Amino acid sequence: MSLAHQGKKILMVLTSTSTLGESGHVTGSYLSEITHPYDQFVNAGYEVDFISPLGGRAPLDGVKMDDPLNITWMNNSLFLNKLEHTLRPWQVCADEYCAIYFAGGHGAVFDFPENKNMQKITAEIFENDGVVAAICHGVAGLVNVHLPDGSLLIQGHKLTCFSNDEEKAVGFERLVPFLLQTRLQESGAQVMVAPNFSENVVVSGRLVTGQNPESATALGEQVVKLLDQISQGRFLPEKVWCDLDGQPRSFL
Repeated sequence: MSLAHQGKKILMVLTSTSTLGESGHVTGSYLSEITHPYDQFVNAGYEVDFISPLGGRAPLDGVKMDDPLNITWMNNSLFLNKLEHTLRPWQVCADEYCAIYFAGGHGAVFDFPENKNMQKITAEIFENDGVVAAICHGVAGLVNVHLPDGSLLIQGHKLTCFSNDEEKAVGFERLVPFLLQTRLQESGAQVMVAPNFSENVVVSGRLVTGQNPESATALGEQVVKLLDQISQGRFLPEKVWCDLDGQPRSFL
């Protein structure tokens, strides 16, 4: 099934993890990394479904009510209902979605990487000519996604994530199970990071990634732009040299 046959639906993935291991630190999905892309998606006419590894209520972090978009959506009953009743992976049919987006928050590095059901959904959306997007720690949801040929989805792609320097700056480098930037580089991705806590969005074929909460609005804009290009037949994939085998890959 190609993207042209799908409806205008985007699947947003939120973490189910509420604490950083045994440290006691509270975590969850970072609110602005939900509200800012969500605002871009719905205003462009997309329906957005929320999903999490365990389903049900999604824990939140970074609930800053000096952010106008956080205020707007946290006072929206439909949005709040989606946060309280996220879907479980088995309830989702990948063919219904033109894009999948992994929101960040430190909890994502605990329950995204090993969730095989989410990996399957992600690979199917990508193989259906859909867009795969992630921000900050949400990029952890892509580290183990394999395509039908057995290759990693991220292999050879340019992307970004919450950087090692940013992790050290917030003092959580010993509380997370791995440093995300390092893991991505070990998996053959070309990780492009900007100075700490500055906006940075990287588009590589149909993969869109953002570095941190400051990048959330720009990421939403890029996903919408890319979906428009694909639906209108104006999408031109770039070729990126794969570090692992030295051969160019066309990221359609």
